[in-house]
Amino acid sequence: MRKVRFDHLLAGTMLAVVTAAPSFAAPDGIRQVAPLPPSLNGARIIQRRPEPMPEPPPAPVRNTAEQQVPLPPQAARQEVVRQESPRPPEPVRVQPAHVEPVRAEAVRVEIPRDEPVAQASANEDRSFVVSSLDRPLGASDSQIAERLRGALAGKADKGDAERKAIGSFYASRNYAPLWIHDGRLTAGAKSAIVRLKNAQADALEPADYPLPNFDNVAGADQLAAADLKLTLSALTFARHLAVGRIAPTRVSAEVDYGQHGPDNGDILKKLADARDANAAFDSFEPPQPAFKALKRKLAELRSGGAHADADERIANGPAIKPGDKDARVPQLRQHLNVRLTAQGPRTMQVRDHRTGRIKVVKVPAEDPKALELVYDKALFNAVKNVQARADIKPTGVIDNRTIAAINGPTPRQQIDTVMANMERWRWLPRDLGRNYVMVNIPDYTLKVVRDGSVVWRTKIVAGKPQTPTPLLTAAMDNVVVNPSWYVPQSIIQNELLPQYASDPNIFDRMGLEVKRGPDGHINVVQPPGMANALGRIKFNFPNKYQVYLHDTPEKRLFAADRRAFSHGCMRVENPTKFGEVMLAMAIPGQTPTQPQLEKLVGHDEKIFKMVNRPMVHLTYQTAFVDDDGKLEVRDDIYGFDKRIHAIMTSDERRVADVAPPQDKTRDAATMKSNQEILSRVERREAGNPFQFFEKIFR
Repeated sequence: MRKVRFDHLLAGTMLAVVTAAPSFAAPDGIRQVAPLPPSLNGARIIQRRPEPMPEPPPAPVRNTAEQQVPLPPQAARQEVVRQESPRPPEPVRVQPAHVEPVRAEAVRVEIPRDEPVAQASANEDRSFVVSSLDRPLGASDSQIAERLRGALAGKADKGDAERKAIGSFYASRNYAPLWIHDGRLTAGAKSAIVRLKNAQADALEPADYPLPNFDNVAGADQLAAADLKLTLSALTFARHLAVGRIAPTRVSAEVDYGQHGPDNGDILKKLADARDANAAFDSFEPPQPAFKALKRKLAELRSGGAHADADERIANGPAIKPGDKDARVPQLRQHLNVRLTAQGPRTMQVRDHRTGRIKVVKVPAEDPKALELVYDKALFNAVKNVQARADIKPTGVIDNRTIAAINGPTPRQQIDTVMANMERWRWLPRDLGRNYVMVNIPDYTLKVVRDGSVVWRTKIVAGKPQTPTPLLTAAMDNVVVNPSWYVPQSIIQNELLPQYASDPNIFDRMGLEVKRGPDGHINVVQPPGMANALGRIKFNFPNKYQVYLHDTPEKRLFAADRRAFSHGCMRVENPTKFGEVMLAMAIPGQTPTQPQLEKLVGHDEKIFKMVNRPMVHLTYQTAFVDDDGKLEVRDDIYGFDKRIHAIMTSDERRVADVAPPQDKTRDAATMKSNQEILSRVERREAGNPFQFFEKIFR
């Protein structure tokens, strides 16, 4: 569609109206047009002698002024011309009659649009109307568009990414407003406003998405500003739904889920095309069932449905010792799922104080109600397990700290935990892959998913809080049987080199080989063997943190409930079975079975290169919904939940990326120093490796 400047079009229309007005007779017989309005004073007027015109057919003479036929529309773009009429042979003097002036109709001027604006449905609620719009429909929207043009034109390449996208978006639609049509809010605008006001349902903060008050705007300037404000908030909200509100590096320097998320322009286009903005927003959320289950659980917690049983929380009080009777014992049994052991009639030895003789007497069964209040041995054992998991000395005495551990998090704490986990789900790739491995670090578990179904699970050992397992996504590349262990720089610096200063023979005694690579770089390597820190099999998924899944000679660690013992890598309880499951997905038709893998142990290193590379996702899920719909909560072993909650509740509304703390083990100067020390111990003979690895891996 040809673009027509608003001022030219308006001026042309005014001219058309003027030329259509009644003319008046001048003394010299020249027809003159009505005087120009003040707005057109100064327009250039050209006088020309017209070509002779044919005589019109005769018509009855009326005692009226001559009427001017309105010019066609294109005349509005032509110059105003003064013409001379042919002088009649016998002039007739006619008194002009009174003629009502022609009323110029309002002109509807529309800015061409490349894309249609979402319109309100015919049966929508008309009560939510922009009350200040009292001009004709087209003119109102056009004036808003002109204000948007003035605010955004030439600025599409300036500002942050969101503002650049907004500038380009409005330019692509010739600056037509997005949320207003025919002087009213669109249905999409209404649903967007409701969704942003209720952002807490999405584990987000409504204050991060300021909304304009359309009821109090006046004029095109304010309406244009309101349209822009809602667009910016909607775009920000959609991005937060997709990739999270908080930059992962604010929580941990060791997070690498890659760059993902929708393009800002695509977000705006989807919002513009959507009939219902609410449905468009839903499409940006993580599609995984686990995320959706958390969102439903968050709604339950906010409504009180999931914890309407808050009265069942065990109250604080005096310490309870084994054998004590206490009214809280039945609640303790219920929380810890400990059944009351029935006590039937029994016998006992009693000394007769008169004769001094010992006799056996029958003791009647105790009152069941009385037994319910007794802190017995079964409950004692359960309490000790809770204390051990909560890092409380396992005395079995139930004090207030133990009661807090048994109660678990409060409803408010559960809400905060669920919100933190929903945030972390948004960091993950939208598409986890058809086949993948998901490690849940706080749960110390690993599961294998094939075609959307969990096909295998096992326990893992994860990194200690001082050396946490990083959060990342990577593709598994190969499986190695009888692997060598290349000692990470962190262990070299923090474990080996400090000991080397006082014991130069430590590398020999620990069975380590110092090898120089083709590039001159020195590595510390432990050859394959029964004492190898990686065990019999290793699963490689290349990543910048140099972590992987592997076997371990320390099987006893899997008996613990809290299994944060490693330097960052993850140890698998049943690695050969894991190898069978993974290779079945990755190497179709030639998959070694678990017994076949075990037969390879103790021989040369064997590498199985994967054809179909399954993804590995290392996650931190302290809250998840189990198959029965119950919310499961795990310990925040790395403190990530607390950090996310602190950021969410601060005054900082727009969270920017922060450079991760410098990793000293990767610092250039430190690496150079390490290499100088390692060069001194190059080519030493291996000694007894057991003592060292028992020490650093226990």
